[in-house]
Amino acid sequence: MPSQSPSAGETPPQQRHHLRLFDCTMIVMGSMIGSGIFIVSADMVRLLGSPGWLLAAWVLTGLLTVCGALVYGELAGMFPHAGGQYVFLREAWSPLTGFLYGWTLFTVIQTGTIAAVAVAFAKFAGVLLPWFSESNYLVSPVHLSSRYALSLSTAQATAIALIAALTLINMRGLQYGKLVQNVFTLAKTGGLIGLILAGCLAAWNPEGARHHWQHFWERHPLAEVAPGLTAESAWGLVVALGVAQVGSLFSADSWHVISFAAEEVEQPHRNLPLSMALGTLAVTGLYLLANIAYLGGLSLLEIARAPADRVGTELLSRVFPAWGARLMSLVILVSTLGCNNGLILSGARAYFAMARDGLFFRGAARLSAEGTPAFGLLLQGLWSSLLVLPRTFDETRQTYGNLYGDLLDYVVSAALMFYMLTIAGLFRLRRHRPAMPRPVKAWGFPWLPAGYLLGAGAILAILIVYRPASTWPGLVLVASGLPVFLLWNRRALNSRLPASFVHDETASALERASREDPYPD
Repeated sequence: MPSQSPSAGETPPQQRHHLRLFDCTMIVMGSMIGSGIFIVSADMVRLLGSPGWLLAAWVLTGLLTVCGALVYGELAGMFPHAGGQYVFLREAWSPLTGFLYGWTLFTVIQTGTIAAVAVAFAKFAGVLLPWFSESNYLVSPVHLSSRYALSLSTAQATAIALIAALTLINMRGLQYGKLVQNVFTLAKTGGLIGLILAGCLAAWNPEGARHHWQHFWERHPLAEVAPGLTAESAWGLVVALGVAQVGSLFSADSWHVISFAAEEVEQPHRNLPLSMALGTLAVTGLYLLANIAYLGGLSLLEIARAPADRVGTELLSRVFPAWGARLMSLVILVSTLGCNNGLILSGARAYFAMARDGLFFRGAARLSAEGTPAFGLLLQGLWSSLLVLPRTFDETRQTYGNLYGDLLDYVVSAALMFYMLTIAGLFRLRRHRPAMPRPVKAWGFPWLPAGYLLGAGAILAILIVYRPASTWPGLVLVASGLPVFLLWNRRALNSRLPASFVHDETASALERASREDPYPD
């Protein structure tokens, strides 16, 4: 639905407080649980080669995620405004830092994830109905170069249709978006619990479990983390743990997106921190239990060599040989749909905040008659759909991949860098704004935030050294936002948005926009 500007004498549409604690927690959990938990453990086992270190890697992911949520809780209480992490970075460091995050969020992080989850939905739909396939073309691949092509398969068309449908639902109003979110998050949480029970009860192999326990820390990796380096050596284990976090952290990501919609949360000072804490703790526990279920029903070799890395499908097929694969596909369909709804609902609120600062398309700063950032939702949906179309081509294997997959690999390290900057920003805000109201304070400060920075910094350093091909392009993508910032910043300083769409803190941010450091020592 098109955005509507208020005419003279009319009150502009306002965001309405529709999200309660339960709704917020469902968005946190629903945005975290997608298809990753059912897949990434296969690659982690190949790298780490032992049950103990597989679980240790997931514990590390959980600790980092929960620690991040506790820190973000304090920041969300300080700045309960639309935009979440964009606002935190803007206020802690500078408008430029906030914009570079928002730029990367729109170009790849949020939209690329939406595209990836939508295609995952279509792929698993293909298990139920083979017509949905990436090789069943409506438009055959048109090669742009030896490496890149454009195509439209039935799977791609289904992914685009899913993005369009969820975008339209959320444009209708927040009440519709949250209804979809609540229903599908409850359903997929039930499905994940069902998988855990299947592995821990029906598929449990006492002899296999005993073998895992007796050889809990013995390492027999099947893959190198770098040429000549495996997890069998002490240093190789450290590197393998860092590289393995790419899969597990991505599977547990998006826990903070509820902060994008802060202005539509009832009692945001209470519900934002609490929902992030509750949601991340719940999902961390479920993820650990899911991996225990995998280890209870499958051997390490069976996990590592699961067809197409579909560990969850392999486990359910042990319990239900005839229809386990279809049942798992149904669970993942529900899971990916709920995940994408949460990402679509929340992402547009970040662009709304950027546009109010004059750092995004002006139409994204306006609300529709239903109180939704409809233009931002539309832009996000269009760009996510476009990311579905480009394909990568492997000349050696004569196979096609998806461009968004490469882009997401590129920005994993960049996203981790922004998390670190945000958490470091808490130290800066404590120093420069000591008197600012803090309804909730980060538990364990300064030790837990410092621990996060050390852990995440070590992972980032490992990725830069041992995965440079997928790290440096992401940093280049972030840097590409610099000229865009200069262009939009100049426009923002030369012309202000209508007063009805600009908050007081936004106006002060615009006045500081050309400064590198808004809080000089």
